[in-house]
Amino acid sequence: MLKHLSWFLILIVLAGCSLNKAELTTDNKMAKADELFAKGKYARAVELYEEVSFEKKNANASVALMRVADCYFKMNKFTDARLKYTTLTTSYPDFAEVETAWFRIGECYYEESLKAQYDQTETAQCIESFRTFIEKFPESQNYLRAIDFIRKAQYKVIQKKYHNGYIYYKMKDYSSALMYFKEVINLSNTDEIDRKSLYYATKISLYHKNSEDANAFWTKLRERYPESRETRKLARFF
Repeated sequence: MLKHLSWFLILIVLAGCSLNKAELTTDNKMAKADELFAKGKYARAVELYEEVSFEKKNANASVALMRVADCYFKMNKFTDARLKYTTLTTSYPDFAEVETAWFRIGECYYEESLKAQYDQTETAQCIESFRTFIEKFPESQNYLRAIDFIRKAQYKVIQKKYHNGYIYYKMKDYSSALMYFKEVINLSNTDEIDRKSLYYATKISLYHKNSEDANAFWTKLRERYPESRETRKLARFF
């Protein structure tokens, strides 16, 4: 008898919980999700926001979709966030926060991008996304931040070229290595990868007995980095 009574009480509690959840209106869900979001409980908030975002005819649908993306962004789930921001820009192009969504797409690509020695597909997509952002919102307060992201992403692409050159150099494929080193050198940056590119380009030219190129690379190395270790190491050849 007591056993049956216990099960009956459990069923009543479960039914009550289900009823309470079912009775939540869209406004209630948004309010609860906003409360969870404010407390940093993004994983719980995203579930409620998702439910509201599926109700396309509801006035809160676009806001909820934006918050879904924001939750994923806060949780460092950048691919999920980017996909949601992209959906928002296409589904609700006139949404009040669409500018932020476009900016976040570029941010997500940057966060998704790999270290410079690896594939830089996401880095290239980051550059393209921020260029699109600048075209769409030239008066944006985030204009300079977008430019900064583009510069950082472009530098990663340059680093990738250097790494490619170095890999080919270690493989003794000097012609391929020199091609990448030249791309870095021609940018005329004054930094570590430019210095090392000049160093290896000079060594390759010496190896190929191409005195004209060797002298040209050596001159740039000596002028840009007169006190560097690379300059000192090559001085005996000139």
